Amino acid sequence: MNNNLYQILFDEFKNFENNICFDVPGQRKWSFKDVDILSSFFVSYLRRLGLKKGDRIISQTEKSIASVGLYLACLRGGIIYTPLNTSYTLSEVEYFIENIKPKLFVCSPERLKKISLTCEKLDIPNYRALGTSQDDPFLEEILGLEQDNKIEQCYEDDTAAILFTSGTTGKSKGAMITHGNLSSNAFALKKSWGFTRNDTLLHALPIFHVHGLFVALHTALLSASKIIFLEKFDISQVNESLKEASVMMGVPTFYNRLISEEGFDKNIYAGVRLFISGSAPLTEKTFSEFKDKTDHLILERYGMTETGMITSNPLFGDRIEGTVGFSLPDIEIRARKDNKILPSNEKGVIEVRGPNVFKGYWQMEEKTKEEFTEDGFFITGDIGQIDDDGRLTLSGRSGDMIISGGYNVYPKEIEIILNTINGIKESAVIGAKHEDFGECPIAILVSEDSNNLVSDDYINSLLQESLAKYKIPKSYIWINSLPVNAMGKVQKKDLRDKYDKILLGNLK
Repeated sequence: MNNNLYQILFDEFKNFENNICFDVPGQRKWSFKDVDILSSFFVSYLRRLGLKKGDRIISQTEKSIASVGLYLACLRGGIIYTPLNTSYTLSEVEYFIENIKPKLFVCSPERLKKISLTCEKLDIPNYRALGTSQDDPFLEEILGLEQDNKIEQCYEDDTAAILFTSGTTGKSKGAMITHGNLSSNAFALKKSWGFTRNDTLLHALPIFHVHGLFVALHTALLSASKIIFLEKFDISQVNESLKEASVMMGVPTFYNRLISEEGFDKNIYAGVRLFISGSAPLTEKTFSEFKDKTDHLILERYGMTETGMITSNPLFGDRIEGTVGFSLPDIEIRARKDNKILPSNEKGVIEVRGPNVFKGYWQMEEKTKEEFTEDGFFITGDIGQIDDDGRLTLSGRSGDMIISGGYNVYPKEIEIILNTINGIKESAVIGAKHEDFGECPIAILVSEDSNNLVSDDYINSLLQESLAKYKIPKSYIWINSLPVNAMGKVQKKDLRDKYDKILLGNLK
């Protein structure tokens, strides 16, 4: 049996080869057969360069069908694919090139000049520019080659992709994701979310990230579902596309914007059966407001780069705000604290074991060993508790934890309450240095009305109803917007860098 993920996807969608796979508004429609052919042209090019199974490429390209074709070609050729955030600077990219040592670097045309100098300096033999237009020179060259329809024999443990994730030391770690990891997760999500070939997925996510590249694409391709493929989240395009969609995958920011859009009504989302959110915590306020406006309960799920998706709220059954649901099929989760596996409803570090869990960090054997328990569970670093029914609620990250006067403070616990207060649009709680307590929580807030800020005393009065005194923020700082990455995750490091000394000398 060939466990190559591309073979697995192809076996599922080949019977519907004439059905629409990608619908790119303003451009053309691509059938499943078209996509298969496109990937065969790309793999032909890669093999002509001498790339073989186990070799690596890096892609820092804008979202396009061509970039998807390149990724699928890597799968079918057994070539390891590393996507990079398009916002990474040249110095950041240099680190990835030195670390991965790719046989090919593909970037957007506007980056090629600088990237070429870096590749030559680091002795990377091949570099090309791939744009988003249908008449892109590289794409035209690819389509002029002879097709290569071979699908490389791969095993479940063969690495399909290396995705970099931030480390606690600032040094990015390359998570090696296998063909088995990706296929098991795709099957689990297809089943859990009820995907069929009758679905139409609205895809407005970037494709350099697990959410857009793996979760969205693999689930849809495995189901032979149609994909409305948007270059980015544009509110007018999303509203128009939702009229034809049955499923939307997004991040909390997407749903906040939809809630705020006056034209977002039942005429737009009447055909949608499922809204899914991930990549960042969904606030209870967003969950509730979206329900009030649409009668839809957003399905929140939980995952990370190293594991793919771990849990999901149910397709049928209660979706409870503030929770991330139950473990997916064949996946085990548990909570641990002080080397003790915890019973239900006790808060600890979440650990996960299953076919979804990555094989380790690229060229970091010791770090890999550190992140796994002796019995094979991956230590996520996320703090949470599992109730009697197996439902997981997250409180924050262990690296996010604040120790104030010897007491542990979990920012998520405070943020959940802050985000329910009228007048507060968003919040982020971080630790700031304090001369007496070591560090104390402070809250960075975004107002719903910048001309009418909620008073500190009023916030304190509400927090004191639910939280111990040591958990109450020592300061409230109002800013226009929280810094977020492309996936909508709040960049708390940026906030700490700016505000972590604000309490020094303040012992109140």
